[in-house]
Amino acid sequence: MSEPRKPDSPIVSILLNVIIPVAILSLLSKEKYLGPIWALVVGLAFPIGYGVRTLIRDRKADFMSIIGIVSVTLTGVFGILKLPPEYVAIKEAAIPLIIGIAIIASLKTPFPLIRKILMTEALFDVDRLKAGLKEKGTEAVFEKRLVGLTWGFASSFFLSAGLSYVLAKIVLQSEPGSEAYTAELGKMTGLSHVVVLVPVMIVMFFVMNKLFDTLAELTGCKLDDLLASHHREKNAPKAEPEAD
Repeated sequence: MSEPRKPDSPIVSILLNVIIPVAILSLLSKEKYLGPIWALVVGLAFPIGYGVRTLIRDRKADFMSIIGIVSVTLTGVFGILKLPPEYVAIKEAAIPLIIGIAIIASLKTPFPLIRKILMTEALFDVDRLKAGLKEKGTEAVFEKRLVGLTWGFASSFFLSAGLSYVLAKIVLQSEPGSEAYTAELGKMTGLSHVVVLVPVMIVMFFVMNKLFDTLAELTGCKLDDLLASHHREKNAPKAEPEAD
């Protein structure tokens, strides 16, 4: 049995998704270097290529990775076609807004999206979690709590939509296809990780903390026992002692 593939270093992800694209869009968009259009193509090729590579390597369609690839690709297409900045602002707001609405709407279906996003085998020992809820007879209570958690989780996407739209409207002021516009796209990409990502992560932190507390309360298990990492460590084969 092959060992599970280790995730990439966060430094690699930040480098390819943020630092390199921002540097290319901001510094190489002058005509004497790549020019505005080619700087846009080359700069956005890094996050798109990284996302596609991750999907192919892991052989599964990660929901958020696909959304990221689509978002970055649309930004590139809008820039190459020289569409008005308003299109980028609407796109920046529309994608998280649609995700938030979809998460809420999925509560009316047998397959709530919050389960696909948060209640995964990568994060939890799902079998133990289900067994704990069944043993305590708290399955119905958990389903009710999950509704509130879903609204909290969706609110982070609604917040992202509002902040992304405002940021794009403030930063993108130049003519599409120009050197200044390409540099502004780089600036917007860099600022979004502070202006948008930090507040959104704070909301998500509170939601996840509430989820952890709820699971521990309703299963009667310690959080460590419910985490997938603990399950993998417990079931990992022990190394054989080296021969003298």
